[in-house]
Amino acid sequence: MERPLLSGDRYRALVRGQRGFGPAIARCALRAVSVPYGWTVRLRNRLYDRGGLRIHRANARVVSVGNLTLGGTGKTPCVGYLARFFQERHQRVAILSRGYRAASGLNDEALVLNEHLPKVPHLQGADRVALAAKAVDEFDSDVLVLDDGFQHRRLYRDLDLVLIDATDPWGHGYLFPRGLLREPAVELRRASVVLLTRCNQVEANERGRLREAITRFAPHAPVVETSHRPIELVSANRCQAGLDELVGRPVAAFCGIGNPMAFRQTLTDLGAKVVGWRTYADHHRYSLKDMEDLQAWAAGLPTDCLVVTTEKDLVKLPRSHSWTRHVWALRISLHIEIGERVLHDMLNKMVTRPSRMSA
Repeated sequence: MERPLLSGDRYRALVRGQRGFGPAIARCALRAVSVPYGWTVRLRNRLYDRGGLRIHRANARVVSVGNLTLGGTGKTPCVGYLARFFQERHQRVAILSRGYRAASGLNDEALVLNEHLPKVPHLQGADRVALAAKAVDEFDSDVLVLDDGFQHRRLYRDLDLVLIDATDPWGHGYLFPRGLLREPAVELRRASVVLLTRCNQVEANERGRLREAITRFAPHAPVVETSHRPIELVSANRCQAGLDELVGRPVAAFCGIGNPMAFRQTLTDLGAKVVGWRTYADHHRYSLKDMEDLQAWAAGLPTDCLVVTTEKDLVKLPRSHSWTRHVWALRISLHIEIGERVLHDMLNKMVTRPSRMSA
């Protein structure tokens, strides 16, 4: 019941090293395109480093959550973790994000965060300097969490958290579009702290080698090991079920996220038997045709088979569409395995530090 690769899967297979004369030629073409892209990225970073491009300060503390690679490192659970951390310390928090692929209203990450943090303002737009000013003026925010902000250098940040997916850390070793790196790995030197995500899916010796590599690029940044821990199953009508429902159960899963194989591995680790699998491009918006296709697919599954997706996908499924069976989402939270005290010490300094005034 496997579905043929869709565009996102084909691209990942290609840059990962798919064999054949055609894929090899395609990789050469992508490598050629990545050269001017790399020049542009390096020039832009040097301009910011040397003051050629202005960095704006907000009248609030700013924590950035970002990564080196395109999608799939688990930023959304991290953003939620930070917002709750500051809320618990009586700080007024706002989340700022680009709103990538938000055709109207909020995009998938914002919809998930709003489900779990309904009292935290979430502002989306291309100009995050303007969003920061709006958050302070309209919501009197003390702390701003900048979602996907490592490359958004116009806004000054007091703390730069950079996430690296332990299952796919370096974007296959090449800059986009030959690989998944947004900028050279050496730029990790700007990080205040590095969070390794999905550490539970990687052996200890591999994590050790990864920590050594990170230390070479960012010798002053502490490395915190985290995992994305499943909590429960939820449905669109807010029904809940325990994770034990997956044990030994046939599962058909679909998703449109940056690292679909990590989602599949999580299901397998929970004891599910994945008998059906469909993937879409990251941030995929489900059309009526997609829904009809998924409905027909689900109708052909065994009666005891669960249909499971991610929270980011569930919030984008049209509520008006009538399903003949429940569609469940795996709710995930960020759990710190190693380095919690170091991270909390750095975040607590954000609470006690006076706000920086706008330049």
